[in-house]
Amino acid sequence: MRKVRMNVQGRVQGVGFRYMTKMVADELGIYGTVCNEEDGSVSIESMGEDASMITFIQKIKDSPSPAGRVTYVDIQEVPMMEDYTSFKVTN
Repeated sequence: MRKVRMNVQGRVQGVGFRYMTKMVADELGIYGTVCNEEDGSVSIESMGEDASMITFIQKIKDSPSPAGRVTYVDIQEVPMMEDYTSFKVTN
C-alpha cells in the first residue's frame, strides 16, 4: 500500500476540484482526504495500490476538474501516514 501526501497549486479552489478528486479516488479505490488550504492550494492525503496511485497522481496533475488548472504538485511519500477506510472531502 502506497501512502502519498500532495499539495496541489494552481486554479484549484472554487472550481469543484475537491469533489472531482473524490470521484477519481472512489473510481480507483484510493482512500484519504482532500481539503482546501488558506494559501489557495489543495492538500490531499491518499493511500492505495501502486498502480492505482500512479493513475490517481496523473489525474490530479491533469486536474480532475475541467474548470481547474494545476500548475504545480508537491508529492511526498509518507509511509507512516494514518490508514484511511474511505475518501473524504473536508472543509
